[in-house]
Amino acid sequence: MGSPRDYKNTIVPNWCPGCGDFGIQNAIAAVCAAKGWPNEDIVLISGIGCSSRIGGYQYCYGAHTTHGRALPFAQGIKCANKGIHMIVCSGDGDSYAIGLGHALHAMKRNMDITYIVFDNQVYGLTKGQTSPMSSKGFVTKTTPDGNPLTPLDAPSMALAAGATFVAQAYAIDMKNMVDVITKAVDHKGFSYVNIFTPCVTFNQFNTVEWYNGHLKKLADIRENYDPHDKAAAFHLLSDTDSLVLGVIYEEEGAVPFGEIVPSADVRLADHVEKPSAELFEDLCMEFR
Repeated sequence: MGSPRDYKNTIVPNWCPGCGDFGIQNAIAAVCAAKGWPNEDIVLISGIGCSSRIGGYQYCYGAHTTHGRALPFAQGIKCANKGIHMIVCSGDGDSYAIGLGHALHAMKRNMDITYIVFDNQVYGLTKGQTSPMSSKGFVTKTTPDGNPLTPLDAPSMALAAGATFVAQAYAIDMKNMVDVITKAVDHKGFSYVNIFTPCVTFNQFNTVEWYNGHLKKLADIRENYDPHDKAAAFHLLSDTDSLVLGVIYEEEGAVPFGEIVPSADVRLADHVEKPSAELFEDLCMEFR
């Protein structure tokens, strides 16, 4: 078992002091260390937003992709590199607005990917606008009279889309995060984790105090809860306004996409066949 420090590079994150994203970064590093994964076997893909900066702070392979398009990049890489550990990090705006179409189909495909959404209920990188997860009445620069819309019920949407693992965690609760992310990466198939993370600069409504007063741990409110019961998962989310922490649903025996549709058994980096200089030159000529 390595140290979580082995999974971070030397770049100092430029998140605001007190941002919950620091905690999520630490939790991901702790899980990687506990698993003892070689750094070169991990790929972390991110989109656009404060959350997606994490790709520049982790010591592994990765790509900082275009807005809302982290999952298409990740799925392509996973298809070509079957044995890697694929983690996708995205914010609630990146995931549930411009990237929602990709998210739904990625959940349906059930590719072996862990999808972690940093949910701060606001667009932070662009200085504070409502996201699809913002509370009704939330006042921002672009909604001075309050957000007129109700927030998207993302976990219920993930269940309906066919996600085979649905969970939520809280960025301030390290034990809860590490436990949930560990179970997510152990799941064979698409694992979706929504993590509530306070934005201390641009969201003065959903503060740490607000989260502490509203979030409930699943174990505290349901005895003998069966996470394999999909109907029970929908009822749980409805009863708690989706403000519940823990593994909400996990489908037993789910078959990952890579086992249904054959993908490369040998990752691209390990292929011994290399194109000749002449063949490569001929290929380049087609684009000149």
